[in-house]
Amino acid sequence: MAAAAHRFRTALASGPLAVRGFRLLLAGQLSSTVGDYCYAVALPWLILSGDGGPVLLGTVLACYGIPRVVTISLGGVVADRFGGRRVMLVADVVRAAAVGYLAIVAFTGTPTLAQLAPVAVVLGASSGVFIPSSYTLLPALLPKDDLGRGNALSTMVNQVGGLLGPTAGGALVAGFGAGPALTVDAVSFVVSAAVLFRMRTGADAEPAGTTAPDTPGGTAGTAEAGDPKGPSFARLLREGRLLHVVLVVALVCNLAFNGTIEVALPELAHQGMGATGYGVLLTCLSLGGLAGSLIAARARTVTSPAYLFAALAVVMGAALAAVPYAGGLVGAAVCVCLYAAASGWQNIVAVTMLQVWTPPALIGRAMSLVMLAVMGTFPVSVAVAGFGVRHLGAAPFFPAAGAAIALAVLCALSQKAFRGYRSGDEFTPAATKATTDVTTDRTAVRSHRDERVRSAGKAGTPPRTGHR
Repeated sequence: MAAAAHRFRTALASGPLAVRGFRLLLAGQLSSTVGDYCYAVALPWLILSGDGGPVLLGTVLACYGIPRVVTISLGGVVADRFGGRRVMLVADVVRAAAVGYLAIVAFTGTPTLAQLAPVAVVLGASSGVFIPSSYTLLPALLPKDDLGRGNALSTMVNQVGGLLGPTAGGALVAGFGAGPALTVDAVSFVVSAAVLFRMRTGADAEPAGTTAPDTPGGTAGTAEAGDPKGPSFARLLREGRLLHVVLVVALVCNLAFNGTIEVALPELAHQGMGATGYGVLLTCLSLGGLAGSLIAARARTVTSPAYLFAALAVVMGAALAAVPYAGGLVGAAVCVCLYAAASGWQNIVAVTMLQVWTPPALIGRAMSLVMLAVMGTFPVSVAVAGFGVRHLGAAPFFPAAGAAIALAVLCALSQKAFRGYRSGDEFTPAATKATTDVTTDRTAVRSHRDERVRSAGKAGTPPRTGHR
């Protein structure tokens, strides 16, 4: 007990937890995540209790999902322009008001499409703006050496909220109806906004596009010659080979994963495991993700993250492929848990790589592209999976998806920009790199010449001055 208390005090005195802003961020995340799951339980129950049924629910979810995807890119732009903390604060205030209105409607009766659709659009658009902004906050709060552990702890808090939230939401809805659960979600956004209001980052005092030299996240990155603001986003898109590779990997992996988990897994469970078995598999998915975050939080920083990323992809592929053939519910649960643990660790590795490599003034836009690759593939993936499962059955989807994930990351290793990435590397524009290389070469030549002069002097031979 004393040893555990000592480790806790040590964690608070060093690393990410020593930063007050980071501790505030974790508190806001936990509150917001629990509220989100209360909303996720309350909204379907509210709609399905009325006359609208599944059609109304699907329409409302579409009103939420489409604006979220559309505004992700906008979120990256405004986060880089005005600062991620400010954008997140405004988004939370807007969402608190929208969910608060929905809670009032729920208390007064069953809402109609005319009442639900505008709220869903506002919530979806606010969420889309919020997502890329959230990835800019940790680099502004923490030193680069602490980003890996910070991302792991942040993910752990979200996963703990994911375990607590559905239970709390279900109990509230079952005991008191949808209104109180929606009220909890609205209050959670107020708490998150209050936390963000109290938080301060080095970027808050700087003009858009720059980063203070003493910001905990480090310097503003590599600047182009004559441009103190650093490389432009267009240049990052043209020359950022690492970003290109990560985007392709994200597209392939999420195309393979989403349809398998959302369509093939419930169909597999329906065939022989029942609803209880499906619930067990989903719980293992959450617990595995939490375990992966714990491992990432305790793991040491590796010199070559790309190889760790690839090794975890192989584990993910093998575990996912084995789900239908592992001997029933217990074996499938073990495979799902192993997959989720490797996936959780891998996501933290990837996010940390991009946060360190991307110039601080461009992180919002870079992460918005990655989020588009992750979320934009969902409709295509589930549609293809639905068609495939109907004609081929659920089992073949798992080895196909596992192979796609493993092969995509192993192919990424053929790219030098990905394979050669080292912890702490930052994006360097080609012109700047060429100038640096020329300067290095000239320095080397000058040093070699000076060494020859010194050697000649020591040997007693007068150095050649170039005059005849």
